[in-house]
Amino acid sequence: MGVYWISAAGMGRAAIPAVFLAWKSDGNARNWRSASVKSDTENLVTIDAIRAAAARIASVAVKTPLVRAPFAGVAGHGFPREIWLKAESLQPIGSFKLRGAANKILQLTAEQVARGVITYSSGNHAQGVAYAAREVGARAVIVMPSNAPAIKRAATLALGAEVVEVGVASSERLAKAEQLVREHGYVVVPPYDDEQIIAGQGTCGLEIVEALPDVDLVLVPVSGGGLLSGVAAAVKQLRPQAKVFGVEPELAGDTAESFRKGKIVTWGAELTSRTLADGLRTQSVGKRNFAHIQAFVDGVITVTEAEIRAAMRAIVATTRLVPEPSGAVAVAALLFHAAELPDYRKAVAVVSGGNVAPELLAEVLTESAS
Repeated sequence: MGVYWISAAGMGRAAIPAVFLAWKSDGNARNWRSASVKSDTENLVTIDAIRAAAARIASVAVKTPLVRAPFAGVAGHGFPREIWLKAESLQPIGSFKLRGAANKILQLTAEQVARGVITYSSGNHAQGVAYAAREVGARAVIVMPSNAPAIKRAATLALGAEVVEVGVASSERLAKAEQLVREHGYVVVPPYDDEQIIAGQGTCGLEIVEALPDVDLVLVPVSGGGLLSGVAAAVKQLRPQAKVFGVEPELAGDTAESFRKGKIVTWGAELTSRTLADGLRTQSVGKRNFAHIQAFVDGVITVTEAEIRAAMRAIVATTRLVPEPSGAVAVAALLFHAAELPDYRKAVAVVSGGNVAPELLAEVLTESAS
């Protein structure tokens, strides 16, 4: 039975109970530089736009709680650090995606609502669009990849949306959506590369600072960049001294590479589709999102598949929250990449979603720690 040893606060060594883990570290560090290149791009989302979004979506999305997470050997009793989880898994659709989708759709005109909406998504944004479209009485069409989790596809259909299936590449989803827009005149609700989507996702960051005004480190999952760009914009405009880091799977590390190189890099679908974190398989970060990331984000960390699975176990065991793999990556960074993070007293990790298939959750929770 193995125990993985991690460094807490960069001082000493502390053990995580083996129940969380089924692997051993190879000791390799992956350090990303800070965002020394800052964007001069105009039209970054303002804190006023994020506050307006919060008021707009108040009747649709919920203010999710911060849940204290005293992970053994890292935070809690006997440690000066506090770790809190932003439980976006408790949104009505089980994911943060409702925030951005609602902010976009609730601003449509009556003529646009009558035309219907369309998006392209592997599942969580699909549900957000379907839910918000139902609120305003709009038809919702969702282009989904063939490898989307069945639980997310079923939930999208249950919300009244129509699903069009294509191949696994995010580029295929976009191309099909554009074709259907030309044919039917639908209004596109992009999953991330849109100011209204970014402002909607930014309400998550607004709530973090309102609930924990002295937060000094925020970690956010990243794929297309909607959540990271919005949360970072809110946090940095309200508490500039706080550090914000994006986290993504090592097997889908396009944002980390883009951040290092100072330009958007695209990874092939055959690469990004390898990760268990189906919500983080986007092939490149959005242009608007990358501008926000360059302006507001301090670093991007990648985590392994084993770390993601271990973080899922740790979250369930410590807080009783249920994360999907994509929702566990920020916690994985806190647990296993302390050396790559700045010192902190109060950290928040965003658990972006909890839409995990029961059989996958059972598999992860019952893995042998050997």
